[in-house]
This record gives sequence, structure tokens and C-alpha cells, in this order.
Amino acid sequence: MRTDSTKYTSFTGWIDPPDDVQPALDGDLTCDIAVIGGGMGGMAAALRLAERDQDVVLLEAEFCGYGSASRNGGQIAGAPGGDLRMLSLQSPKKMPVMARLAEHAGRYVEDLIKRHDIDCDYVANGLVWGAVSPLMMLRVRTQAAILRAFGGGGTVGTREELGLPAGFVGGMRESIGGMLNPGKLARGVRRALLDSSAKVFERTRVSDVRRTGGIVEITTPRGTVRANKVLLATSVYGGEWDITPKNLATPLYVIEIESEPIAPERLAALDWTSRSGIITQHQLMTHYRLTERNTIVCGVRKAQRGQTYPLPDRVPDPDVVRDMGKDLANRFPSLSDVAIERAWGGWIGISPDWLSVAGQVGDNVFYAMACNGHGLCQVPYVSHQLADYIVDGQMSDDLAGIWSDTPKYSPSMSLLMQPFVLRAVWGLDRFNDFFNGSRTRARRALRRAGRGGA
Repeated sequence: MRTDSTKYTSFTGWIDPPDDVQPALDGDLTCDIAVIGGGMGGMAAALRLAERDQDVVLLEAEFCGYGSASRNGGQIAGAPGGDLRMLSLQSPKKMPVMARLAEHAGRYVEDLIKRHDIDCDYVANGLVWGAVSPLMMLRVRTQAAILRAFGGGGTVGTREELGLPAGFVGGMRESIGGMLNPGKLARGVRRALLDSSAKVFERTRVSDVRRTGGIVEITTPRGTVRANKVLLATSVYGGEWDITPKNLATPLYVIEIESEPIAPERLAALDWTSRSGIITQHQLMTHYRLTERNTIVCGVRKAQRGQTYPLPDRVPDPDVVRDMGKDLANRFPSLSDVAIERAWGGWIGISPDWLSVAGQVGDNVFYAMACNGHGLCQVPYVSHQLADYIVDGQMSDDLAGIWSDTPKYSPSMSLLMQPFVLRAVWGLDRFNDFFNGSRTRARRALRRAGRGGA
């Protein structure tokens, strides 16, 4: 696909920035509970605390919804992410908790949309674990069996049964979830938050968080917040402060691309009848989805490791975007002449065990890390549960199942995700694609349908 006129941005391509950015903190402030971070997790926590009549302040470095909250692929997932084969061996006791938590998280976001009347183009058509070869289909069936063994659910089927595009072999559709515009979702939650009693300060970058006696002091360029309790809802950005548990999150930079609008008859020719979003079963997954504006959004495929803090605000690498465009052309040969209209990217955090985690440092600093590239639902749901725990001191079963109070995590994930390892994994995925014939299969499927191909 053509990338010569692609527009690159450090924000999302789903929506424009808000025109009502809230004033930055100017002066000192005291509150009962401070939430640091205005992503889906921070907004969900602050909104819940406001609903429970708490004195809550939220601090966001840019504006609420600026980061991965609105930069992702817009997939409402109802199952844990990652390689379930590996995770079932690594964390067998945690997997039943995660299967239940993932389903509850999907229902939570669906309820959040309804409760606040958020127009975000949500379609509950499931998310499909897609296979582009018979070997990958075997992996899908194996992972589906593991998911069922831990209490999760999904429907395994052929391409035709699941309504997937020509060139896919089949897959498993998750039992909960679907597709939406994540920018509109984040904007709707932001509006609900601004309408609540929470005090929201945007353009307020936190430079330090530290305990002074029984109070937590939060330092910003133009003022200090002193809070009795603090919730770190910063995903990967909390690594800048000493108070954050060490190795809580490994930073990865991931990219989304979006095609130009495609004629309806050309989209119909793909035979993508379900319009379900698809995540492949590569080691570094690639996802594809149709949008309400008749474009295709594709993401990840090649992750890039962040090495030092503070993490830079950057735009996607054109070489990576060209590689992603090449993949789209291979996956959808009839669209190889279509242009990539825009590309955006951002930082996500990978937790120590690739599963959601929440915890506490001392008696008044709380945190959650629930993204892992599959966390649009889990991030706000876990933070909502954490907000209730901060108020009541009573922990839900879902929260208890992922709870930790350690001040330091194993560096194994950080050591594993070195740049050379990520490049090697990308190469292994491409090697497997070549030898399993997925590109050739997509072209043959197109020819069988009598529609030609580039």
C-alpha cells in the first residue's frame, strides 16, 4: 500500500484534540485522594471516586485521553491477551482469575458506554483470534481449549463460519466485546469526568511523588498537591518516580495505521461479512479492523522498546509504517493500490507477567498496571475496582486475584524485551509467514473468488 502521502502524528487518528483543555494546576492544593494520569484508568478511577462523594483531584500531563486511551485499535476484548499456552504454564493460579476478570471488564465498558450515553460507534460483533494458515489455526484451537479450561468462552470456526476475509483460514470469536472508536470513548468518559465533582487539572506534568510523614506530596511545575492517598494510573509513565514499584512496566512503542476511505463495493468484495476485528496469532500480533468511515485500521506488528525515562513524545517510524503497509497489501491483495492515509503511535506498558496487576506501596499509594496491549477494557475496570477498595477497604474477588504489595518486581520482562529480541521475534513471524504461505493463500483465495489481485 502507498505511504508517500501518509500523515504522521503523535496523537491519535481517531479524533481531534479537545477544544476545552482544562487549566493547569497553579498553586498548592490539599485533597483526600489524588489520581495521577488521565487515561482510561485514571478517568475511570476518578469518576468512580467522585460518584462516591470523595474529595478527588486528577492530574494529567497533557489532556485526558491523550495517550493509549485513544490511540489503540478500538477492540473491546472479553478474554486475556498474550500467549495463553505460555501464561498457563507461567501463572496457572492466576489464569482462572484473568478469564473471569476479562469478561467482567468487557461488560463493564459496555455498561460505561450505556450509562453515560457515549456515542463511540460500538458494535458488539466480537473480537476474533484469526489464523492465516492451518498451523496458526492449530494454535487457535489449542488456545481456545486453554481458555475454556480456565472458565472463558469463545466460538471456534472456519473463515466462512466467522465471516472473515478471504485469505484467513478461521479463528475463534470471543464471547464478549466488539469494535468501537476509542477516541470517542475516551472523549465521552472525559466529558462525564468533567461534569462530575472531581477537580481535573490538565497540562499538569508530575515531576515527583514522595511520602512526607503520612501525606503524599506530588510536585508539578506550578504547585504541589498534598493528598492522604494517591492512585498511580500512569501505565508506563510511572517509571519516572522512585515511589513506583521497580520493573512494574516495560515500555513499548506501538503504531497504528489507517487506510484512506475505501469504496463500499471494494470492501464488500473482501467477504468480511462479520466486520469483526481480527488479531492474528503471531508472536507479535497484528490486528485488522474495519471502521465506520470505511477504512481499515491495522496495528502493532513491530514493537519498539523504550530504554530511558522520560519517554519521548514521538511519531511513527516511516520504515515501520511501510512494512505495515506491505503487510496490509499481502493480507488484502485487492487493496494493494490503496494509500495509508495516517499513522500514529504511542507508549504502552507490559506488566511483569503479561497479566493485569494491581497493588499498594505502603498504606496510602495504590497502583494498577493492566494494559499489555490488550487492555482497553481491563485498564478502566481494574481502576474502578481499585477506587472502591480505596474507599471501602473491601477487595472484590477480581481485584484480590491480581493483587500484589511488593515494592519491586522481577526484571525478567524488561530483560526479555530487549530491542534485539523484539527484532528476532519479528523476523521469526515473517519467516513463518513465508513458509506457511499466508501471502500466497490470500492471493489464491482472491483468484478463486474471481476478483483478481495486484
